[in-house]
Amino acid sequence: MPLLGFGTWQAHGESAHRSVVAALEAGYRLIDTATAYGNEDLVGRAIADSGVPREDIFITTKLPAERVGREQRTIDESLRMLGVDHLDLWLIHWPPSRGGLVDIWRKMIEIRDAGLTRTIGVSNYSLDQIDELIAATGEAPAVNQIKWGPRLYDEELVEGHRERGVALEGYSPFKTTRLGDPVLADIADVHSVSPAQVVVRWHIQHGIVVIPKSVTPARIRSNADVFGFELTDDEMSVIDAMGR
Repeated sequence: MPLLGFGTWQAHGESAHRSVVAALEAGYRLIDTATAYGNEDLVGRAIADSGVPREDIFITTKLPAERVGREQRTIDESLRMLGVDHLDLWLIHWPPSRGGLVDIWRKMIEIRDAGLTRTIGVSNYSLDQIDELIAATGEAPAVNQIKWGPRLYDEELVEGHRERGVALEGYSPFKTTRLGDPVLADIADVHSVSPAQVVVRWHIQHGIVVIPKSVTPARIRSNADVFGFELTDDEMSVIDAMGR
């Protein structure tokens, strides 16, 4: 699973199609969508139009928690809309609000074992909820996708996921961050990059998957241009401290 991905929340219409094509052209190879986003068909068309081989793209989509009992129908529809025969990662978008936490996870395991998705995971789950899944089935989610950014940094939460063998994936890296913060601005100046690039690089150096989103080609390219510099240990620690 690539550490850098492209998010598509709130991307609709032709701008969604164009942004995914632009992301793939810029080198992103993880594309993240969800049934609830209502854009799987646009993402699928962009993937087909990009010319990038399917095997080179890591496709993630998500099952709405309220679709307990309709998991098979939902993934079949997602595959049809995306124009693929399997997913790379399928997530439960939110914990079910009316029970069924383990039941929906068991169904996810069954569908994975049938070959419709390579891996399965969750989104917006607590460590206690992940522990409930592990205790009931012996299987931990491959990924937990949660809102994440420097101001949300929690070393214990990072370590808790690591101890359980669950990859941490962060969404809304810029919405959770004040990009004008002097800490980020000063570090960005040192490396001649933007504060947004610093935030993306910070995730990557922590080994946390990050999925910035934009429908602006220049920003899409900029957010991916984070492999030409490296944050020092001191810079990482200063950014970590924004979460305290």
